[in-house]
Amino acid sequence: MADRLDIQKTYKMYVGGAFIRSESGHYYPLTGKGGKLTANICLATRKDFRDAVTKARGAQEKWAGRSAYNRGQILYRIAEMMEGRKDQFIAELVREGLTKKQAEKETLATIDRVVYFAGWTDKYTQLFSTVNPVQSSHFNFSLPEPMGVVVVMAPEKPSLLGLVSSILPAIVGGNTVIALASTGAPLSALTFSEILHSSDVPGGVINILTGKTEDLAEHFSTHMDVNAVVYAREDESMLHQIQENATGNLKRVYHVWYKDWYSDEVDNPYAIADLQETKTTWHPVGI
Repeated sequence: MADRLDIQKTYKMYVGGAFIRSESGHYYPLTGKGGKLTANICLATRKDFRDAVTKARGAQEKWAGRSAYNRGQILYRIAEMMEGRKDQFIAELVREGLTKKQAEKETLATIDRVVYFAGWTDKYTQLFSTVNPVQSSHFNFSLPEPMGVVVVMAPEKPSLLGLVSSILPAIVGGNTVIALASTGAPLSALTFSEILHSSDVPGGVINILTGKTEDLAEHFSTHMDVNAVVYAREDESMLHQIQENATGNLKRVYHVWYKDWYSDEVDNPYAIADLQETKTTWHPVGI
């Protein structure tokens, strides 16, 4: 068996609960240490993105309708499955240039972050809801509700921790997500989609695309059925362009960037509140 060839993994994008190749058939070569070819990665197109938005919109109402307890169970199940496959995540991060120690640190931090946000699913409404004093004989309540469809442009590094940390606040609060993985290190993000596929996350709730920011940013920020954009990268000129494009349907744009994605600053329930709308309800006293 010394002359046996290894079977190389084909990495596909994840849209609507299914693994897809790019509609165009185009890809880009991903190289590792020493310029060695690591994998061919799909280049998402506008058509791929539009399909992802359709799937995300179709899944959003049912996902928001799940009980908070059930959403927490589903997220915790993701952490369980990642724990069982952590060696694979570590190996892929090493292929993308990290040392084994760095890869272990990132993988374990990612699992812990999933557990952290899973715990907030049935608590954030208590923190951000209010009973408002009014002068008439009414009860007045303000409650957070999900925005809808959120686009996440994940950071280049840390590729796995940054992606998951950017997605979680949106889905905890009942939104659905289309995420663009790191261009230079997408392997662990695509393996994360395999976890999603095998878990209880409904198809369309989290969609993961690969490709180049400059090819997709305009489509992300001008699509009229996207409610918010989370930009988790450093390029200020790209951010300004996204903010300008977003005025077309007044979608919100959030620039999420941390110098240290491992810090306690990222474990922040206010990131959930940023992707919520506030609904105020009046109810007469005595009825």
